[in-house]
Amino acid sequence: MIRRPAVAVVDGYGSAARLAKAFDAAGHDCVRVQSTVDVPAHYRSELALGLYTDNVVHTGDVEATAALLAGHRPVAVIAGAEQGVELADALSEVMGVPGNGTALSDARRTKDVQTRTVAAAGLPTAGQLTVEDAAQLAAWHARLGGRIVVKPVRSARSDGVSVCDSPAESVAAYERIRRAVNDFGVRNEGVVAQRYLSGTEFVVNTVSRDGRHRVTDTWRYRKIDVNGVRDRINGILSLPPSDPRWSRLRDYAHRVLDALGIAHGPAHLEIIMTSDGPRLVELGARLCGSDVARYAALVTGESQIDRTVQAYTDPETFLADVDTPYRRDGHAAMAFLASPLEGRLRSYPLLGEVERLDSYQGMTLRVAPGQRLRRTVDDSTEPLVIGLAHAEAATVEKDLQTVCYLDGYGFYEVEQGHHG
Repeated sequence: MIRRPAVAVVDGYGSAARLAKAFDAAGHDCVRVQSTVDVPAHYRSELALGLYTDNVVHTGDVEATAALLAGHRPVAVIAGAEQGVELADALSEVMGVPGNGTALSDARRTKDVQTRTVAAAGLPTAGQLTVEDAAQLAAWHARLGGRIVVKPVRSARSDGVSVCDSPAESVAAYERIRRAVNDFGVRNEGVVAQRYLSGTEFVVNTVSRDGRHRVTDTWRYRKIDVNGVRDRINGILSLPPSDPRWSRLRDYAHRVLDALGIAHGPAHLEIIMTSDGPRLVELGARLCGSDVARYAALVTGESQIDRTVQAYTDPETFLADVDTPYRRDGHAAMAFLASPLEGRLRSYPLLGEVERLDSYQGMTLRVAPGQRLRRTVDDSTEPLVIGLAHAEAATVEKDLQTVCYLDGYGFYEVEQGHHG
């Protein structure tokens, strides 16, 4: 039997598990590498290997892990989840396969270092402070005035992010973050404060090969203030290349990728278009999460997952049209619902109305009837995600507005005596 070439995915949990399916279809085996002996709590339901042919556990010695992987003869090592970025860089470097090297690993993973690195490359960024103590933060916020964002230097999704209007709020957020254990099961290592950027926030997803970058899909965030949380992302809408902001976002994203030394693989950038132009919020040197790739493919005919596989398995074809904007055949959106209630969920009484919408494509149920519903304050307490896609932008926009209208107290039925 001829052995298939292999690809190693570091922390191939969540949406990264789709990579295994895509590489399998392209004739490659996938090996999963655990960057930690103990799997983070929110990934423990995904311990089954699925399409992965093996699971290699990293115990701290990169050379030893590389030796364990060597038997599979991987042609690439890719970060699946955020906490796998640095190990993927180190393994690809040691094993001599295409990768981004370790020189800028910290900048790709640590938010304050990331912003400093991008600024040093001559790109405009948000003003920031690496917080050393509460008094320093309070003085900086008082001097700056207005609104700021306080967040862990390392985290994923919206974990620990606080929007603060006063020095007192900033200090309270700092103390909360400093003591917290993050989504990866690690106590937060530091806190960064950034000037609040006014403007519309976008997602730019990319794949790179040999230092050349392709934008695979672009999205516009919609935000609301809900359940005491400011700027909660309650939806995303696809952004076509015909939008005048698209080219500016692409050009800025490419320069950020270059500044952070990303020559290979996927990246997920969040960028705010301010009145002075684009400014980086943060970059993850890995795939976008939340099933976004599925809806990207409905809109553009391609996804970050397809292009990642192509970049590693067929680089010539990838590079042949790397600079050509993706085709636009449709429009898509995702709605991230927010429960105002807590308790044992009995049903979603209005879900039928959502399912009848013209653009409805499916949902991801995170809290099923019979399970405990929590008041939504972050991604981990999100009960439901709705996916929409249609040939007409106006239909998608209208249906997203309808979902947002339906979401609220009437959307959730909880057992009596269990209202939050």
